[in-house]
Amino acid sequence: MLQVSENEVKNRLRFDNSWWEQDGFVEERFNNLPRRAYFNRFCELLIDRTINRAIILMGPRRVGKTVMVYHGIAQLLKSGEQAKSIMYLSLETPIYTGLSLEKILNLFLTEFAHNRTSRLTIFFDEIQYLRDWEVHLKSLVDSYPAFKFIATGSAAAALRLKSRESGAGRFTEFMLPPLTFAEYLQFIQREDELIKFNENEISWKYIAPDIESLNEEFIRYLNYGGYPEAVFSETIRGDSSRYIKSDIVDKVLLRDLPSLYGVSDIQELNRLFTVIAYNTGNEISLEGLSQSSGVAKNTLKRYLEYLEAAFLIKRIHRVDENSKHFTRATTFKVYLTNPSMRAALFGYIGTDDSAMGALAETAIYSQWLHSDFIDALYYARWKKGEVDIVALHQSTQKPHWCAEIKWSDRVISDHDEIKGLIEFSKNNQITEPSIVTTRTKQASFFVKDVFIRFIPTALQTYSLAKNIMNYKK
Repeated sequence: MLQVSENEVKNRLRFDNSWWEQDGFVEERFNNLPRRAYFNRFCELLIDRTINRAIILMGPRRVGKTVMVYHGIAQLLKSGEQAKSIMYLSLETPIYTGLSLEKILNLFLTEFAHNRTSRLTIFFDEIQYLRDWEVHLKSLVDSYPAFKFIATGSAAAALRLKSRESGAGRFTEFMLPPLTFAEYLQFIQREDELIKFNENEISWKYIAPDIESLNEEFIRYLNYGGYPEAVFSETIRGDSSRYIKSDIVDKVLLRDLPSLYGVSDIQELNRLFTVIAYNTGNEISLEGLSQSSGVAKNTLKRYLEYLEAAFLIKRIHRVDENSKHFTRATTFKVYLTNPSMRAALFGYIGTDDSAMGALAETAIYSQWLHSDFIDALYYARWKKGEVDIVALHQSTQKPHWCAEIKWSDRVISDHDEIKGLIEFSKNNQITEPSIVTTRTKQASFFVKDVFIRFIPTALQTYSLAKNIMNYKK
């Protein structure tokens, strides 16, 4: 049987690393794309050689991990790193199948007469396709302390689990989620036009001078805005369902998860995800989900873990009216990590679509996914009421703020729609202002002794994303 020759591997490496022969420049198609808001933080880790750790760049498919790697390479070249001291390879490329990381690395070292003390930067893209990748990478980190290793992967939770099991003290995790609404506005160059910063106002730091125009962009964001390529490609936007479904959802469900976890009935997994996507933002039970999808409950629990591992969904758990956890959690909410996935599966969502309420809630939660604080968020439901978002102090498990997500201005005057939030705020003696989102209206006033800030959903989504990124900076 014929084997891939070393010469063929080297030729592929030269093809993937164009800067070795093109005067130290990354391909123009990458340089022309805007940087993610996370890029500066990623670069700080990239250039820091004081600690001997590999960077594990995690995130779902098509959020820009590979592009950010190329931007990082361009930045290294610009800062004076030698072109032939940087190697990139994608483990999705068939020619590398069956080759160990060390074998490929040694070909690179031999090709350019590098040694163990050389200042090198090595990128392994989509590393989850290598069996026992964490063991191989840890060995390289220990064996070549002068080298900087960066690995990327799309199965976020699976990568995180293995990096913590085998790479403790050797790996630094870096999560790249889908585009925030703030990044989306930056990418289409409308942020300065649609958002004004009010530095003299604490309560309303961001203002939308033209809320209708902001809402138009919010609708576009819900339909395709979580993916950088879709933002810039008219072809993809015109057929986002085919692009997002086939290139993102189907590849994860039909290839990534079966290969990573040995899923045998991929149609069953696909059916389950379809039910979840349609019900994003709604409360569901294992019993009801099992009946709707036809998946047995024991299998269902495992599949839910896989879908979270692939960064497709996020489960949010329930508390009662006194913010107490339930001993037996029989119900929970499931949110798509990117609202665009629902539109890809079930069609374009318009301003007055019946699904807008659930998608608005999904958009709010998707911004929180950019923060470690996501694990402190719950929803409350009891016999007489509910609250969409409840934030608990991690130490005391007491709520310090809560929010209700609406896509309607009616809530400004019809306070029956927020009676659950009012009751919850009083029961738990919450002192922070409660948040209620609207479609276009903005106001602040007391409702039955509870101070409430009403803010348009699109503006709240932007503000949340912007504040989280500013906090990270």
